[in-house]
Amino acid sequence: MTPQADQAAIAALTQKVLAAWAYHDADTFADVFVEDGTMILPGSLSTGRDEIREQMVKEWAGRWKDTQVTGKPISIRVLGPDVILLLSLGGVLHRGETEVTEANAIRASWLAVRQDGEWKLASYQNSPRYAAESGSAAKAA
Repeated sequence: MTPQADQAAIAALTQKVLAAWAYHDADTFADVFVEDGTMILPGSLSTGRDEIREQMVKEWAGRWKDTQVTGKPISIRVLGPDVILLLSLGGVLHRGETEVTEANAIRASWLAVRQDGEWKLASYQNSPRYAAESGSAAKAA
């Protein structure tokens, strides 16, 4: 693949995550990861597809019930022929919300690897975009 085609494949990978979240489809969500992939969310670490799947089932039944996520890439770096790092801004939208609130805004890193010709996530991590004590979006650009 060309670098542009690889970047398009990574963008498609992120869209699979957004769609899986929209439908609260834990199987599709987990299958975006390599078998031993990791997902780090505030307060949780999941290692392997089975743990990722279980974590998302739990989250969608609890604090993220009836939510969607949104995001946009801010940086894509090709680290090698089969490794790409994507950084994004986004967040969680609760029912009825059209804009991500400061409390639900995140920064995320997506480490994608090509295995058997297919791009998958080796690791995903997000953290709050704004410092809890800041109370101001201006401090966390």
